[in-house]
Amino acid sequence: MAIERPTPEQLDALAQRLHMHLTTEQASEYLALMQPSFDAYDLIDAQPDEIPPVRYPRDAGLRPSKADNPLNAWYYRTEVCGASRGKLAGRTVALKDNIALAGVPMMNGASTLEGFVPSFDATIVSRLLDAGATITGKATCEHFCLSGGSHTSDPGPVHNPRRHGYIAGGSSSGSAALVASGAVDMAIGGDQGGSIRIPSAFCGTYGMKPTHGLVPYSGIMPIEATVDHAGPITANVYDNALMLEVIAGADGLDPRQYAPVVEPYTQVLDRGVRGLRIGVLLQGFQLPNLDPRVADKVRFAIDHLQQLGAQVSEVSIAEHGLAGALWQPIGCEGLTAQMMHGNGMGFNWKGLYDVALLDKHAQWRENADALSATLKLCMFVGQYGLERYHGRYYAKAQNLARRVRAAYDQALSDYDVLLMPTVPILAQPLPSATASLTDYVARAFEMIGNTAAFDVTGHPALSIPCGQVEGLPVGMMLVARHYGESTLYQAAAAFEASIDWQHL
Repeated sequence: MAIERPTPEQLDALAQRLHMHLTTEQASEYLALMQPSFDAYDLIDAQPDEIPPVRYPRDAGLRPSKADNPLNAWYYRTEVCGASRGKLAGRTVALKDNIALAGVPMMNGASTLEGFVPSFDATIVSRLLDAGATITGKATCEHFCLSGGSHTSDPGPVHNPRRHGYIAGGSSSGSAALVASGAVDMAIGGDQGGSIRIPSAFCGTYGMKPTHGLVPYSGIMPIEATVDHAGPITANVYDNALMLEVIAGADGLDPRQYAPVVEPYTQVLDRGVRGLRIGVLLQGFQLPNLDPRVADKVRFAIDHLQQLGAQVSEVSIAEHGLAGALWQPIGCEGLTAQMMHGNGMGFNWKGLYDVALLDKHAQWRENADALSATLKLCMFVGQYGLERYHGRYYAKAQNLARRVRAAYDQALSDYDVLLMPTVPILAQPLPSATASLTDYVARAFEMIGNTAAFDVTGHPALSIPCGQVEGLPVGMMLVARHYGESTLYQAAAAFEASIDWQHL
């Protein structure tokens, strides 16, 4: 099928948008010169796309009724059975709804994407199925994944399974809620500013944001390639380590992956913490909105780790605050360029593109007013930075990120693990339907003070439950060197085995 050729009038308008001016004669001559390029487009259009084959049968499934979805944590229910044997045989898995599952609808929490059906499986989906998992559906996620609360998804708010009417965290809200409620054994989340760890802290699950690039992001709708992460959310440490063993490693399709180092994570879980050097990050306890009850639970857990034999002392990393600030231009300008202007895929990277997703997501411009307030806010900041300052702050933030990473790396040369609260607050009530714009946005971003930094630097970070306050979970975050996931699991497993967090 031949692509549509521009008219002279269209070319003249296009030139003006590029700040150029053409005479009528020039426009006609340029049109003639452009024809060989368009012939090449025709040749490309005639070729079949190069996408992975779908190897396990499935049907589209269905949207569950409210009665069958009390937390609103499911977007779509289905059943895709994997191999008859493997590490995950007999385990049920939910996928965050920004992950491609061929033949099953995906809307990434946003009405502008509703109706899109992926034609291939994400790499991690294929790996889960090859390992014997059964995928039982797509978990509700926040509107294009732009919220640490659970109130921005167009399918409606996700309720915390431990207190109805309260935030479950985001943006992997449904993933954590389904695991915490026992609806599935395991789930996959995504994390660009804390979106695996935040809902894990609020719901009482174990959430691992792996080293940037350890888990392939191929087939997952990106926000910004330099902060995109995917990882496991589970009810215990062993399942988390097991799931990471299955999904980690290079796939040859994701430029986020440099030279990922994969280890047998489940083999370190009985090593204990005796002699492990834990640095308690002072700045992680200095967030202005830190609830003292959260701090008390985390400090009790620190004392317990010390009783188990860990060597614990405080460490100061002045760059921790800067790391969070760097997220603003990287996240906002980056997502505006890649996810929005780049129609969900962006440019200038080699890997697996979802052409159908690009076509569908490009339609956001036809109903931009329907985008969430959280996404609009990030786009306004990002577009201003791109237009007024030509992306210089994105560029400088990426340069400064190397300094910040080096500061954490320096501390991690003296310590095996850094420790701090995952989020500074307890789960808050879901905003009402009449909440002000300010309150709506505040509930989305008030908890990212400690989490966003490690999306910028790429360090692995694991949130583990370490107690409750009035029935609401508290999360403790452990951070290690790049590809140091085994150390995180070692510490988490020792804590989990020695004490019941639900009685703390």
